[in-house]
Amino acid sequence: QVQLVESGGGLVQAGVSLRLSCAASGRTASSYPMGWFRQAPGKEREFVAGVTYSGLNTDYAESVKGRFTISRDSPKNMMYLQMNSLKPEETAVYYCAVNRYALIYRPESTYQYWGQGTQVTVSS
Repeated sequence: QVQLVESGGGLVQAGVSLRLSCAASGRTASSYPMGWFRQAPGKEREFVAGVTYSGLNTDYAESVKGRFTISRDSPKNMMYLQMNSLKPEETAVYYCAVNRYALIYRPESTYQYWGQGTQVTVSS
């Protein structure tokens, strides 16, 4: 069984940085690509970023490219999301997830395990 626990969310002002962490338990978590998603109030959950097991390959949604950085420490079963220059419209619950395939995919359906999420609120 895989468990994912996100942390690092909070209330910040626009323009500042925040770093999210995801702690994974279970052997399966460390063997597959992982990703970050977010869900804003009244909107569907959307892909933010993904990273392979090695950490060498990443993928980002266009809206966060150049501002967000995803990374992982697989031996420690940890994944991170460094978010810079945050915008009010990025207020959302941020989730980490483990993919069920060997490559990074964006659709939610390709992810098999999910955390409970951490709230990020960006004030203007």
